[in-house]
Amino acid sequence: MSPTIHDRFGRLAALKPARRRAVAADSADHAPRGITAEIPEGSERLAQILGASAQRNRFGEHLVLRRWFSEPVEYAPHEAALRLLAPDAPKDAADPQQWLFLDTETTGLAGGTGTYAFLVGVAWWDAGGLEVEQFFMRDHSEEHSLLVALAERMAERRVLVTFNGKSFDWPLLETRYRMTRTIRPPAPRAHLDFLHPARNLWRLRLGSVRLPELERHVLGWNRGTDVMSELIPSIYFDFLQGGPPEPLVPIFQHNQMDLRGLAGLSSRVLSLLADPEERGQDALELYGVSRLCERRGELGRARKLYQRSLASELPAGVDGVARKSLARLAKREGDFTLARELWEKMLGNSREGLEAYEQLAIYFEHRAREPHRAATIARKALAELREANRLGTIAGATYRTSRERFERRLARLERKADRLLLYAMEAESRSRATESNPS
Repeated sequence: MSPTIHDRFGRLAALKPARRRAVAADSADHAPRGITAEIPEGSERLAQILGASAQRNRFGEHLVLRRWFSEPVEYAPHEAALRLLAPDAPKDAADPQQWLFLDTETTGLAGGTGTYAFLVGVAWWDAGGLEVEQFFMRDHSEEHSLLVALAERMAERRVLVTFNGKSFDWPLLETRYRMTRTIRPPAPRAHLDFLHPARNLWRLRLGSVRLPELERHVLGWNRGTDVMSELIPSIYFDFLQGGPPEPLVPIFQHNQMDLRGLAGLSSRVLSLLADPEERGQDALELYGVSRLCERRGELGRARKLYQRSLASELPAGVDGVARKSLARLAKREGDFTLARELWEKMLGNSREGLEAYEQLAIYFEHRAREPHRAATIARKALAELREANRLGTIAGATYRTSRERFERRLARLERKADRLLLYAMEAESRSRATESNPS
């Protein structure tokens, strides 16, 4: 079954009316703890298998599981690395004791108002390792209780740490809070999301930046057997309809592995951003940090790291992009010797090559004041374009746009070169006339 169909089932199932829960007559404080008759069959067995327990608050109950892991170990980020990751984050976001890792398992992959986060996992650094706590709603009627418990944890640690949480997990949870109409959404002091830096650092090497892939290839971990994410909603729906609890156990383990992977990845990313030359394992990691530095305005550091990544032999497809970026920085800083050297190495049938031809033409026209050389470069660019068009290695629209741009440039340069030649001839004529009539 495709994820899209799962999402549709998820939204339909989530919209069913929540079953009423029995409330003890004396008070919520003295209400019986544990499993009640209204929740799905198998709930008590699930708690026994997991070693979980029911937790009560003013809105009812939900299931809670806590586990401590000795790895990964706590990492305190350097402020400079944190500025690269999240330049707007407050200084106290660098305190790892304020971090709360978060990951959800949901009834649908597309989000929306009909999607529930039926399992919410949080984690924090504690006693040299990672404490993981998971909130599980055994029925949709337990959502309010779960959301209150999550809000309490977020009040204790105000820096939210996620992997794609800015786009999915946290917007989904904010929607669920608002739909209760009674529980105010918690407000994180800062939100650190490690998906985008992971893309910058490793997508060129790995292709996929799914968390299990990053664990395997970046952290050197192997999850072993893991439940497929697209199956998780249907497993939960089966449980709600009276199915066995055992298939839920791998979902709890999957959520725990995601939290541990997120914690390990956060340490790896921040240590790399703090000291890429020491911590970087290959040229692509240096290149990834270069791009982040340039984006954040740390141009001197970006230039240094681009040069280091090029010296470490980047793959051919990335090499040209790195040279283009470094040439742009060198030009901005007035280092035209380096910029010209880089542009000349970029010439060829590629997007970077076309830009190199254009930049060299600009350099010789405006900087070196040699329009005839600039015109020669424009002619070479047009010849390269025609050849690329003949071979079919350039898109038709790109070919037409680039050809028109270089033809206009060449026409202007030829006119300028002709005027300079005429001025030179007139100057030489006047000089000869002066020499022949010295009086």
